[in-house]
Amino acid sequence: MTIHQAQHELIGNTPVVKVPSLSKLTGSNIYIKCESMNPGGSIKDRAAKQIIEDAVAEGKLKPGMTVVEGTAGNTGIGLSLVAKSMGMNAIAVMPKGQAIEKERMIELYGGQLKLVDAVPFSNENHFYHTARRMAEENPEKYFWANQFENLSNFRAHYLHTGPEIYEEFGENLDYFVSVAGTGGTIGGNSAYLKEKIPNLKVHLIDPDGSGLFSYMKNGEFKSNGKGSFTEGIGIMRLVANFAKAEVDEAFNLDDQYLYTVAKYVRDNDGIVLGTSSALNVTGAFHTALSATKDSNILTFMCDLGERSYSKMHNQEFLKSREIDTEREISFYM
Repeated sequence: MTIHQAQHELIGNTPVVKVPSLSKLTGSNIYIKCESMNPGGSIKDRAAKQIIEDAVAEGKLKPGMTVVEGTAGNTGIGLSLVAKSMGMNAIAVMPKGQAIEKERMIELYGGQLKLVDAVPFSNENHFYHTARRMAEENPEKYFWANQFENLSNFRAHYLHTGPEIYEEFGENLDYFVSVAGTGGTIGGNSAYLKEKIPNLKVHLIDPDGSGLFSYMKNGEFKSNGKGSFTEGIGIMRLVANFAKAEVDEAFNLDDQYLYTVAKYVRDNDGIVLGTSSALNVTGAFHTALSATKDSNILTFMCDLGERSYSKMHNQEFLKSREIDTEREISFYM
């Protein structure tokens, strides 16, 4: 057994588990890589670690400086954890209205939480611009993580997550399915895995309210006008990390679909999914419905399901979103 010297050294090398119920329903093998088992409970720990390590190595993040980032939650948690583990501090600028569980975790890991109004990206008070402005106005004090444009995000997955997947599956992987928030996860993994497995198909899953599905179909970032209760997923502009993604096909899936699949998996397998993980697993299920039987399909459990309790598993909230909690999965088959 390896003895680690600090919390951030535990990030990565996450296990893979099969989803028995969905695999049986579809006749293909649906697997999830359990990123919820990272110390900060999400896949964003990987990007946080790479961003901070690269910044230190490049001399951009110096002793006494504070890491600042605009985040919907998980990256803020990851940065808070890694920064504290390495003897630094972090500030997470977060829009109001995200899951309360994420706000609490940022502070529990030693990060400072700065809540701002949830406004469109074009507004100068958007959480992204607020974090950027803090660093630009005081560059000696703050290092801006800039997870959308900082290719350390991409590198985290190209250098580590992708190789882990290849070690686990070799060339016996037919589909890699992923959502995109900053684009780093799908960018780094798709680039690495496509090099190793030329016949691999990469599917992008996009929620309502995002423009990536439209961009992949016709080159234009355009939302369908609806909204989603997923958090931190979807993009309305081309960012550096997503620009490196190698995607074969994109799908837009709504909240009702992902809730129905998540409930089925919870009831049959004891796997509790958060909103982004539910979208991933629903995307894998959707892919399996049209895939050749016995295909091997991999996606991510992005974070801990309990992190979405106030939304995904809250009957009152679901009712307010007009989610039919009794819909059967057979509706989609």
